[in-house]
Amino acid sequence: MSEAAWLTVVVLLVTEDGSVGSAAGTGGLVVQVGGQSRSAIVEALHLAGVQLNVHAQTLLTHPAFDDPLRETLRIVERTVEQLGFEEGAVQSRVFEAARAQGLELCPLVAGPYLRLTMMDQANAPDSVLSAGRGPTGAVHIASEPLSEDVEYPKGFYLRVVDGRAWLRGYRCDDEYVWAPGQRLAFRSPMPAERRSVS
Repeated sequence: MSEAAWLTVVVLLVTEDGSVGSAAGTGGLVVQVGGQSRSAIVEALHLAGVQLNVHAQTLLTHPAFDDPLRETLRIVERTVEQLGFEEGAVQSRVFEAARAQGLELCPLVAGPYLRLTMMDQANAPDSVLSAGRGPTGAVHIASEPLSEDVEYPKGFYLRVVDGRAWLRGYRCDDEYVWAPGQRLAFRSPMPAERRSVS
């Protein structure tokens, strides 16, 4: 199978309706995640030209990618301000507010699939890759932190810099205040019969 054909197969697996777009729409973005081996998803990212930072590489080795359940998710995007924090808030409060609004955290494995689905993400307004602050133009995938160790990555975020799509991991402690305009992707509940497709 050619590289192009292999990539097409992977993208068809991660998108339910064949469309690629922003998660910010009112209905959200429906995407299938999981059901692929770690090596298959890493290869798909490579073939799509997705760049990885060291924290993303660390997350991809996590046991969550050993044999992930294939399931369908509806993804919606919210800013920290939309969740009720005009001055920003720490991660735990942001996640708590999202749950209070009926949203759920995404499984860790959603990160790579969302990167492949959202390849039309707008280019970031600057090229700074690491500055000790929330990166501009990024969408963080809201997921349960894997470790209390502040040195271990907390999750993935999506960003396009100088036309190149990135899947990046990030680190932060619970004293770091997320800016009001920070965008996050959450899981929105779907009818139970549509969640699992395995």
